[in-house]
Amino acid sequence: MTQDSPTLTLAEIAAHLGAGLQGDGNRRVRGLATLRDAGPEQVSFLANRAYLKDLPGTRAAAVLLHPDHAGECPTACLTLGNPYLGYAELSRLFDPLAGRETAGVHPSAVVGEGVSLGEGVAIGPQAVVEAGVVLGGDVVIGPGCVVGADTRIGAGSRLHANVTVYHGVVIGERGILHSGCVIGADGFGFAHDGGGWHKIAQLGGVILGDDVEVGSCSSIDRGALGDTVIGNDVKIDSQVQIAHNVQIGDHCALAGCVGIAGSTRVGRHCMLGGGVGLSGHLTICDGVQVTGMSLVTNSIHEPGVYSSGTGAMDNAQWRRNAVRFKQLDEIARRLSRLEKAGRGG
Repeated sequence: MTQDSPTLTLAEIAAHLGAGLQGDGNRRVRGLATLRDAGPEQVSFLANRAYLKDLPGTRAAAVLLHPDHAGECPTACLTLGNPYLGYAELSRLFDPLAGRETAGVHPSAVVGEGVSLGEGVAIGPQAVVEAGVVLGGDVVIGPGCVVGADTRIGAGSRLHANVTVYHGVVIGERGILHSGCVIGADGFGFAHDGGGWHKIAQLGGVILGDDVEVGSCSSIDRGALGDTVIGNDVKIDSQVQIAHNVQIGDHCALAGCVGIAGSTRVGRHCMLGGGVGLSGHLTICDGVQVTGMSLVTNSIHEPGVYSSGTGAMDNAQWRRNAVRFKQLDEIARRLSRLEKAGRGG
């Protein structure tokens, strides 16, 4: 919470969220915090029963929670059927960055010929916007960003500081690109002549749908011929690598350090845990969840939860299991011989 945090009454918050209110609607609050840390000028929330133990002792001015827990709350209540979704909306109300940008082009920014700027566009210090770029209304280009020629960025999108968007990229509306991410770099394409590598020009582009968020230092490569395509409402964490010609369906979520090799297609409503790797030229159907650190080398055609690898264990035990893993093929052969002998007997 800062001195510049917005202040709202509980009645204003309830009206914005469509929540029920029990308590003084005129009470003003100016921040959001956990049940344990909240003070008398802050709102808290209860979205996980594991934190019920912190509810009786909270000092919050009000708590956003499910109606079933209102009777246990020692302070004012904002009641919603889905308090976690309400928390997401409430967090945006108290976002100190919201509405802070002043429309216009900073004197140190460089804007090329033929650039189209929608109403309310803000271009920050040292940013470079190359020729032929189209920026929709209320787009924010942060300090030090580079937007390549002929790129199109939809209304309400924000590029945080030092984002690089190469030429010919299409970004939909309300996108959020965090610092250091790179959209549209060359895909990893080379031909080998037996002695060295020869670069294959990457002639495609990248298309990001509406409401896409890309975490810091993530890379989405342009296509070799066609485009790399990221669907609507896809959420991509930090340090994710998406190779050329990958297609990701709407409403997917990719956690940190996911790597997807070229030309793989991921369906809608999929979730990839941290460190997941997908080999190239695979098809992953809708509704697939892959747990963290899994390696997927074959296409998945049925929705569900998939895992690979092993969890951490005592090193001595892991070493024994590693030795046994090397013996699995011989064990399988011996078992097959025993089964055949048993049937023959």
